[in-house]
Parts: sequence; C-alpha cells; structure tokens
Amino acid sequence: MTDMQQLMRLGQQLQEKMVKLQERLDGEEISASSGGGMVTATVDGKGGVTKVVIDPTVVDPRDVEMLEDLVLAAVGEAQNKARVLYEEEMKKATGGLPMQLPGLF
Repeated sequence: MTDMQQLMRLGQQLQEKMVKLQERLDGEEISASSGGGMVTATVDGKGGVTKVVIDPTVVDPRDVEMLEDLVLAAVGEAQNKARVLYEEEMKKATGGLPMQLPGLF
C-alpha cells in the first residue's frame, strides 16, 4: 500500500470519527446555574441553548436587570462547559491533533 493510500484511509477514518462525534455532541445536555440555582441554562454539546429554567422567586419586575445578568451567567457557563467537553472529545478523536469543525465554537 502506498503512503498516499494510507493517508487517504486515515483521512476517511478521521472523517467517520468526526461524524460520530458531532452526532454524540448533538445528544449531550450540559447545564449550569447562577444565583445559587435560581437560573439554570442547558445547552447541547455544540453550545446551543436548549432550555432555560427560572425560579419564580427571582422574577422581580423592579429588578429585571438582575434576572438578565443571571440568565447570561448561566448560559455563558453552560456554553463554556460544552466548549471544554468539545475540546476534550476532539483531542480523543484526533489523537491530540489540533482541529476545528465548522459550526462548532
């Protein structure tokens, strides 16, 4: 087998791993909360927000800004956790080679 054929086979294997990784990340749910659990955000493994839960006791029409800050903090932390998961999974899939998939982070 030539070096080019081996390289092509390795490329195909890596591509298959990436497809499986993307599918697995689609199914992941990562959550983070802020305000002592008053706001919880859930994202998929790609960082897309799938759910936000707000404790009714934190809803104060006179302090909407605080609620906005809590939502942003929870979403940001959940997306950060998803990014870390993605990077860890990419390292496993590529054997440590640096690589980015379009549309992810």
